[in-house]
Amino acid sequence: MTWNGSATGGGSRIPQWSRADRAKAAVGLMAGWVALLWVLEAVDLATGGALDTYGITPRETSELAHLVPAAFLHFDFGHVASNSVPLLVLGVLAALGGIRRFLGVVALIVVADGLGVWLFSPSYSNTAGASGVVFGLFGYLVTRGFVNRRPLEVAVGLAVAALWGGTMLAGLVPQAGVSWAAHLFGLLAGAGAAFLLRRRPGPAALPA
Repeated sequence: MTWNGSATGGGSRIPQWSRADRAKAAVGLMAGWVALLWVLEAVDLATGGALDTYGITPRETSELAHLVPAAFLHFDFGHVASNSVPLLVLGVLAALGGIRRFLGVVALIVVADGLGVWLFSPSYSNTAGASGVVFGLFGYLVTRGFVNRRPLEVAVGLAVAALWGGTMLAGLVPQAGVSWAAHLFGLLAGAGAAFLLRRRPGPAALPA
């Protein structure tokens, strides 16, 4: 972490994160997140699937409390494995823009995606997994650069679209055992987060 040269009224300086600091924080955060998913699935396996009950069953009021935990739970290790790499890569790319902004993006995606699943998934289904967040981060990264008008972010978004675009489009097609609703509403929530949490230009400097 570095410090800028300006001081506040009390004489203290404002800390500034270097690119290396941001990269370390982003990688550390996402590595910890992915590790948590594997630990939770190990606990689920050891308890005979006890955590699966915290998935989202549509249109039952009590299930609204499961909107957040459902994004961290999976039904088997294959399910976790399929989400781990894209979550890690997309999460790191998004978190490089700032951890606080990233947490806001993720919170919006988790809640909006969970509500979409709760409202539109088939009755008696049980939905859990990080794929909604994966689709949300994809939507956020692809949209962010155009919203912020930053060439580097546009380039990152285009690279992400080229690498995972086909997979994401395939994930929106209804198929047995896969929640198209989680994918669709995660994608929409991520794109929406790019607009709601866009970088706003600072005040213009005026001569005295």
